[in-house]
Amino acid sequence: MSLEWGRRFRLPIPQVSRERAAEALLVWNALIWGATFVVVRSALAGISPLYFLALRFSLATVALLVLFRGVGKSARDWKSVGAGVLIGSLLFAGYLTQTLGLRLTSAPKSAFITGLCSVLVPVLAAVAYRIRPQVAEVAGLLVATVGMALMTLNGSIGAISRGDLLTLACAFAFAAHIVTLGHYSGTVSFELLSVTQIATSAVWSWSLLWWMEKPRVQWRPSVVCAILVTGLLATALAFTIQAWAQRYTTSTRTALIYMLEPVTAWLTSYFLTGEGLSGRAAAGAGLILGGVVLVEVKPWASRPHPS
Repeated sequence: MSLEWGRRFRLPIPQVSRERAAEALLVWNALIWGATFVVVRSALAGISPLYFLALRFSLATVALLVLFRGVGKSARDWKSVGAGVLIGSLLFAGYLTQTLGLRLTSAPKSAFITGLCSVLVPVLAAVAYRIRPQVAEVAGLLVATVGMALMTLNGSIGAISRGDLLTLACAFAFAAHIVTLGHYSGTVSFELLSVTQIATSAVWSWSLLWWMEKPRVQWRPSVVCAILVTGLLATALAFTIQAWAQRYTTSTRTALIYMLEPVTAWLTSYFLTGEGLSGRAAAGAGLILGGVVLVEVKPWASRPHPS
């Protein structure tokens, strides 16, 4: 967050440096989320999903309240709480529908359909806020989406099940979260957005817990470790980073960078469990990386004419 402090103290930090720093931190988020996939999958054998989410978001809320204990003291801040509640509700809706859908569809199809949120982001941004993506961003998304399909699908998508529809709702919710956060991040303090959206997700988790599942938990080391890692790193830190970073980059770029998550998940699985990657999936990972590079290189960006 050194660039934010630099802005507050009026240090001469170029806009391009803020953009690069923001996108680098979003890559870090994708690395964190991908790396925690194995940890969460192991923990869910000992704890029910919604109970896990409730504990994860609650721990993250406490950590952020301690870190940003001065946020929300002014009346102006509290007028922006509504934005955080909306963003947090979209975030929770994504996690909830993904969890419910995963029970009724295969993990590869769930991963692919969830990844479609990246394609939905520029569409929602254009419809809701009239933000047109750049040509390079659209091209990068299409290349990365093909890569996602190669990594996650072993054949045709086939018949659409109820689980697939729930997962598609998850993709819409996550896309709406990215777009809405990008819309408000430039006008609301990122500290307030971080605290409010995570606290909202925690409230939703506890509110629906007893209605949607019978909570169960076995306090294994893997469960405790997963709650700590996801609560502090993958939630409190990661979503604070996103709230800050989306001030300086577009929603479409954010969505594209987050498509690196399955690549990171595979690398983590490979080093921790020895799970290999087929040639087709390796090609998919290469296309995802290529899509990200395509946006950064900007081959269609307009160049100034020589004078």
